[in-house]
Amino acid sequence: MEEINALQLGGMDWNTIFRIPEEVELSCYDYFVEVPEKPYDIVFLNKTPFREEMKPLMAATKAYTLFVTENVEMTEDMLHFMKYKAGKVIKSSEIQPFFDKQVKDYFPDWYGKRYASDCISISRNFTGSVKWNGNHDVELQGQFGSDFCQLAFWKNTNLFVNGETQDFWLEYEKKDEVELQLKICLFQRADSSGKILKEWIIPENEFMNIVQLENTYGDGYLFVSLDAKGKGELKIVGLHMRKSRRDKGYFIPGGERMVTSQREEVFFYFDPGDMKPPLNVYFSGYKTKEGFEGYHMMRKMGSPFLLIAETRLEGGSFYMGSEEYETMIYHAIEGYMQKLGLTSDQVIMSGLSMGTFGAMYYGCDIRPHALIIGKPLASIGNVAGNETLKRPGGFPTSLDVLMSLYGNTDDKAKEELNRRFWDKFDNTNWNDTKFVVSYMIEDDYDGTAYQDLISNLTNPGAQIYGKGIHGRHNDNTYAIVKWFQNQYRKILEEDFSRKVDE
Repeated sequence: MEEINALQLGGMDWNTIFRIPEEVELSCYDYFVEVPEKPYDIVFLNKTPFREEMKPLMAATKAYTLFVTENVEMTEDMLHFMKYKAGKVIKSSEIQPFFDKQVKDYFPDWYGKRYASDCISISRNFTGSVKWNGNHDVELQGQFGSDFCQLAFWKNTNLFVNGETQDFWLEYEKKDEVELQLKICLFQRADSSGKILKEWIIPENEFMNIVQLENTYGDGYLFVSLDAKGKGELKIVGLHMRKSRRDKGYFIPGGERMVTSQREEVFFYFDPGDMKPPLNVYFSGYKTKEGFEGYHMMRKMGSPFLLIAETRLEGGSFYMGSEEYETMIYHAIEGYMQKLGLTSDQVIMSGLSMGTFGAMYYGCDIRPHALIIGKPLASIGNVAGNETLKRPGGFPTSLDVLMSLYGNTDDKAKEELNRRFWDKFDNTNWNDTKFVVSYMIEDDYDGTAYQDLISNLTNPGAQIYGKGIHGRHNDNTYAIVKWFQNQYRKILEEDFSRKVDE
């Protein structure tokens, strides 16, 4: 298992008092004044910090990972610290149980993967129709039998380490009289005999919510299959497997998950920062590894920030979906603004590549103080169209987006997808909003995005300025990110009087 770096401040060294798990490296200090290179995975306070310790402790502590004992006096500084880091009180009697059962949920990295339709094999016993709809889903129709039997299985196996917990989430749609169950087998690692350490059979009513399985049986590999019975139509969209923090959050401690009635997910991570404006909202870009993007970059800004990520299709679906899905995202952003007591002019929305679309699309609803974007993508129909000749095989997810939203990949569907953004953009009052854009001059995804923004931004109070860098969409990301970060710092310093460290 991954090593968990923990800090204990004050009192006797807990290494000599408690049973500390092997995977936990607990560093103990009586006095903590040196700013660490990176934050700890979990922090325990067993004394009231001196004022000069507060700044390094702020740098050392991630939100949702702070625990204080009853030995800590709730001074004004401590109350602010607890609020900024969403800290919790832990009783002395709870410390050993915490190390025994809870500390393992604070592992440093996260892992999540979506197994899409190209990973699925259909049972030879199924005699109905089978249709692959790009990388979006496998559509099956016909008779599935009177008893449960294997319909499909995922070809890729997933390592499941002893002591870990994993989350499973199945995206699917069905009609008529189809009944399902998941079967998950844990095969012993490095054993050619194929010994099964554990088998879980999960009825459909249990995987309406996330399925959470803990491995107490030994290291092994998972094999996941889907059983079905009845008759009708079934679409298998995707299977998600994620290293679980159980009730501590999704991907990052404190990460939140929302899901629509159609089983489409979106994830949010809110860090209170110092709870002063602005709120920096960052949309993750295309990612095949599920999770948030930009955590360390946004944390360095010092402001409250909100990370948004989605896990549909291969790497994301540009944050577009049903009315329910899009309303859910908008209301979530608005809710975090209200939590901080901030107005639209105290919000910055941002993102890179796919994330730029989310920032601009929901920026139409929020109308923030500034939009800071790198490698903008606006006309997603054009992005899909460029897959034919300009960028063959370079970004097939764009075709899946087109198919999933409009059921076709023809010119009409491409234009409808383009208008989905521009109709919303053109009907937004952008007065007093800054557009700060870094773009690739020879972009092979959406080559006219920056010029289109200039042409369509007709509000007299709006500002737009940009920096063009030679190359295609995925060339010289370093230069794009560097300018993006510099402009973020500039706006925070000039417009919000915040000093941001390099």
